[in-house]
Amino acid sequence: MTPDMRAELEALGTELSPEMLGGTQVMMKALNKGVAGETQITRDIAYGPDERHRLDLFTQGSPSGAPVLVFLHGGGFVMGDKHTEGSPFYSNIGDFAARMGWVGVTATYRLAPANRFPSGVEDLRLLAEWLRLNVGEHGGDPAKIVLMGQSAGASHVANYLAHAREHAEGIAGAMFLSGIYDTRTSAHNDFNKAYYGEDVKGWGPASALAGLLASGVPMQFSVAEFDPDDFQKQAAQVVAQWSATKGRLPEMHYLTGHNHLTPALSFGSSQTEVERMVAGFVNRVTG
Repeated sequence: MTPDMRAELEALGTELSPEMLGGTQVMMKALNKGVAGETQITRDIAYGPDERHRLDLFTQGSPSGAPVLVFLHGGGFVMGDKHTEGSPFYSNIGDFAARMGWVGVTATYRLAPANRFPSGVEDLRLLAEWLRLNVGEHGGDPAKIVLMGQSAGASHVANYLAHAREHAEGIAGAMFLSGIYDTRTSAHNDFNKAYYGEDVKGWGPASALAGLLASGVPMQFSVAEFDPDDFQKQAAQVVAQWSATKGRLPEMHYLTGHNHLTPALSFGSSQTEVERMVAGFVNRVTG
């Protein structure tokens, strides 16, 4: 982020207020360059029985044996979508993958409070299974699937790796943009209660951190400078427990000048640091 952009984002604050969310969207939409003319998009492919079990698929040319980048949106477990008409988000991430020569996938999942933990784990099982069976027809390699989630999407990816470890063994890598990993220490806010339940004393079994530490899937974590305190603390907890357990640091990136939304919104803009971070990881784990 440029100094002016950083100052603008800092002024919006760290809390997930309507002003911060709306202001960030307006700022980043103005920076977005749009989907490349060469990108081919197939929308609303069903990967499961629910109306929210839908994915969009992005390619350029005729890829063969390509890495597959899968993005799960945020929204506090209760809202969000893979694509909104009139908005570049989150087709910007699928387009990025296509521009890299990969297969891009953006997906929706069932929302809380109608669907609570472990619905995200169940949805990711269905999504991963669909990709393993079908992505080869679109030029992707089912052995090179990389999952990336933002906020609630990152939490769903973490829970999938932690609570469906045998099913997730074939995943090539996972990236987390500002997620919640340990429900035992996460904030008792309305978003978390909507998904994990009103009784916070019962959240413990949903914690993903121990399962992440035991997983063999390569992982990349990031946290934004202007993230809310809960996400800052979760990132610090990952570093502390990972280091204590493994004797080395996790791959944790501190995204200076970014807030909770901008890492995902910056794809397809002039601000390319997150694109470079993601591209480096995907190339390492699929090369």
